[in-house]
Amino acid sequence: MQVVDRAEELGLVGDLSPWGRRLMTVFAHFAYGAGMGMFFGLLRRERGGPGEEASVGSALGVLAWGAGWASWLPLTGVHKAPWTQKTPKVLLPVIDHAVFGAAWGLLYRALRRGRA
Repeated sequence: MQVVDRAEELGLVGDLSPWGRRLMTVFAHFAYGAGMGMFFGLLRRERGGPGEEASVGSALGVLAWGAGWASWLPLTGVHKAPWTQKTPKVLLPVIDHAVFGAAWGLLYRALRRGRA
């Protein structure tokens, strides 16, 4: 919600209903993640087995989270930097992004298998 709050403060979006705010928040979050995932996927030259793809996806999921939370989100005033947060508040997103990245790594492997 912080990204949507900041976009409203800057006048980039009009008044949104609670449902519209939630929808925009979810869309922005997944669009950023999908965009980072596509970018990282394009950098891959070789593919591996399920374990390797899940591991790489997990690492890249955490990297995508860390890149946003430690750089552009604090710089734009959307969120505080992770090192200023309490451990449980930082730990849960790390785990979420690791699991989500692993799932997308396996999906990437499945989609690329048809092109071989």
